[in-house]
Parts: sequence; C-alpha cells; structure tokens
Amino acid sequence: MILGDNSLLLGHRLSELCGHGPSLETDIALTNISLDLFGQVRSYFQYAAKIKGGEASEDTIAFLRTDRDYRHTWLVERPNTDFAHVIVRQFFFDAFHLPLLEQLEKSKDETIAAIAAKSIKESRYHLRFSSTWCKRLGDGTAESHQRMQEAVNELYPFTHELFQITDTEKEMHEQGIGADIQKIKSIFDQTLASVLAAATLEIPTGPARKTDGKKGIHSEQLGYILAELQYMQRTYPQQTW
Repeated sequence: MILGDNSLLLGHRLSELCGHGPSLETDIALTNISLDLFGQVRSYFQYAAKIKGGEASEDTIAFLRTDRDYRHTWLVERPNTDFAHVIVRQFFFDAFHLPLLEQLEKSKDETIAAIAAKSIKESRYHLRFSSTWCKRLGDGTAESHQRMQEAVNELYPFTHELFQITDTEKEMHEQGIGADIQKIKSIFDQTLASVLAAATLEIPTGPARKTDGKKGIHSEQLGYILAELQYMQRTYPQQTW
C-alpha cells in the first residue's frame, strides 16, 4: 500500500492548489502532476482490489480506510505552507520516486512492472519541473532564497522515513518484486547534492524526524486530509459518477 498511499496523499495535497498557483502555467502544471499521481494510484489500487477480492474496489481502498490503515510517509502529508514548501516537498519526493519506479520496472510482478513503466515518463517530468523551480527560487532573490532554505530545513528531516525499510519492503525486495531502497538512497543523495548546490541551498545536518507513517502512525494533518478526501464516499456510499 505504500506505493499507492504516497501518491494518493501527495496528489491530494497538490489538488488543493488548483486555482491557487502563482501563475496560470504553474497552476496547470501542478494540477497535471496531481492527475498523474492519481492515475498511478488508480492502477495500484485496482491491482490491490483484485488481490484482496470480495467487494474491494479502488474506491473502497482509497476512501474507506481508517487513518491507521494508510501507509505513507509524513513528507507527503505536509501542508502547502507556501510555494517554497510545495516545490521542496515535490522535489524531495520526485528525487526518491523516479529511481524507485526505474527499479520497479524490472519487478518480477508483471503488473507492478507495467505500472512503473507507464509512470516513469511522468515522473521524469515531475523531477525536471520541481528541480528547475528549486534552482530558480533558491538562486533567485534574497526572499525566494530565504523561503526555499526554510522549506528545505523544515522538510528534509522527513525524507529519512522514505528509506526506513519495513518488513514488507524487505520481503518484496528479497522476492524480486520490490525495490532495493538502499540503492535508491544513493541516487537520491546524489540528486539532492547536485540540485541544491545549483540552487545555492544547504542540506541541513540536524537529526531526522522520528516518524512511522509507513507503519500507520501519522500526524494530525492526516485527519484533516481524510475529512475532505473521504467525505463524498462516506456521505453517499456506493455512488458512481
């Protein structure tokens, strides 16, 4: 569920920005990234529903779980504090997500491999978009640089959870289905070092945030997100468009 839940929560956060981007072009770009992520979520959850069987569907998995049943990192549920936070959060996720998909494309599970292969082109664009904005704002005005550094300082400690390997991730990797998280970490670090140096931004040296989102323990932010995300499905159950 980690694959789908990370994209679901980040996609929802980006959807909150529809109509609120700093420019029309950027607004549309962020909305399109949100739609890309939701498209990936549908593929993951359709497959999960098929495996689960019974009355499970992509909708029940997305909308009818309790907060402790979601398995995503705290990074993707961080609020849209300002545009700097939106971009830095997106960049950190993209720098992790692209090498993850590149590994999953070689998965022994044909469905997961197909979803990854379809998603890689989108993820490459996402990383190009977020890294370009990091450089533009980090090496921009004094204020844009300050805001970006503040966002990096606040969000970087949450990235460590991306590389905390759960028992399920370990088992999936050993079976040739999941990814090698340690190899992804090496690529992630190289991407951050390159982009943030070009953006004249510094990587914080402080401790990691102790978070267990991949074990179902989340911040108070998830409660507010689910209240909005699940409202229609819980108020009008089994409705279809």
